[in-house]
Amino acid sequence: MFVDVAEIWAQAGAGGAGAVAFRREKGVPRGGPSGGRGGDGGDVVLFADPGVATLLDYSYRQHVRAGSASHGEGNNRNGADGEDSRLPVPAGTLVSDAETGDRLGDLLAPGDELVVARGGRGGRGNASFAAPVNQAPRRWEPGEWGERRRIRLELKLIADVGLVGAPNAGKSTLLARMTAARPKIADYPFSTLTPNLGVAFLGPGRSFVVADIPGLIEGAHEGKGLGARFLRHIERTRVLALLVPADSKDPQAAFDMLREELVRHSAVLAALPHCVVVSKQDLASGKAEGGNLRAPGAWASHAVSAVTGEGVKELKEAFWSKLAEEPTPELKPLPPRDGAGSTRVPPADSASLPPGGRQDGSPGAGVFDSLDEWAP
Repeated sequence: MFVDVAEIWAQAGAGGAGAVAFRREKGVPRGGPSGGRGGDGGDVVLFADPGVATLLDYSYRQHVRAGSASHGEGNNRNGADGEDSRLPVPAGTLVSDAETGDRLGDLLAPGDELVVARGGRGGRGNASFAAPVNQAPRRWEPGEWGERRRIRLELKLIADVGLVGAPNAGKSTLLARMTAARPKIADYPFSTLTPNLGVAFLGPGRSFVVADIPGLIEGAHEGKGLGARFLRHIERTRVLALLVPADSKDPQAAFDMLREELVRHSAVLAALPHCVVVSKQDLASGKAEGGNLRAPGAWASHAVSAVTGEGVKELKEAFWSKLAEEPTPELKPLPPRDGAGSTRVPPADSASLPPGGRQDGSPGAGVFDSLDEWAP
């Protein structure tokens, strides 16, 4: 099952509280303060995993929580940090705050990571407050609560060439002819229900990725058919191929409809370089009509037959030459925006977690001179 949008709640771990303790050594009165600081809470981290293809797992797992930290202890022992919660997502996942709409980052290449909820800072123990004028402090800090945020995950496939066309335009057949992909092929509309990817290989060091999306119909940008949902997957392609079947009743109208839908969907798609591919050339009656298309702005026009292989090799070479001309986009993940759209609040079962600081998430967790001054 192909799932390309999901929303989850991310709860980072709470920081541990600092300790109040004094060393007990023979011949050393009071021994001095020895309360260690609490550990830092675990973060919720997303990372791009090449072994993950969809966001299906997050249709079932909608609440994620990182580990909370341990408290500080005597003898200057600091508390252990909470364990991070690391969530694998497909490369090409866009991450945003579901409540504010702020864009948090983009995981584009395998190994990219993004912290979406930061763990609470651990509190200082009384050893940290020792000073010449206060050699036996009883001051300490509780830890902070971790951030809690509702995030939206949106998958946008990354490919070099995007195949765009109406239902039954021959996109899946062309993808299967150009690459080793084996999409579903049938003689009825909308046989492609999910995007498909394949790698076109021309020789050593000469290959590119091709994406095939479900067919577009008129009004796809308004949500008709399947196109509106999947058009996002070709926003990251470098060039587009608009397929017009040679047996169309009106090839010109078919091409104009595709361009109109791309333009109305987004300015990103409208600006992508595109060529015209007149498919199904094995249907001889349509050859003449396909060659008369008016396609202003298109960088080339090709006639192919995915069934017989006519023109496919030339089309692959044309794609490779065009990709060599187009600069490779420098897509880099955005840095995490600490605190944007997030809150530091105790989880539902906060009684079992280390004490947190102020629930408004302000930097200072608060300093207490005795245990009696702090109420969890």
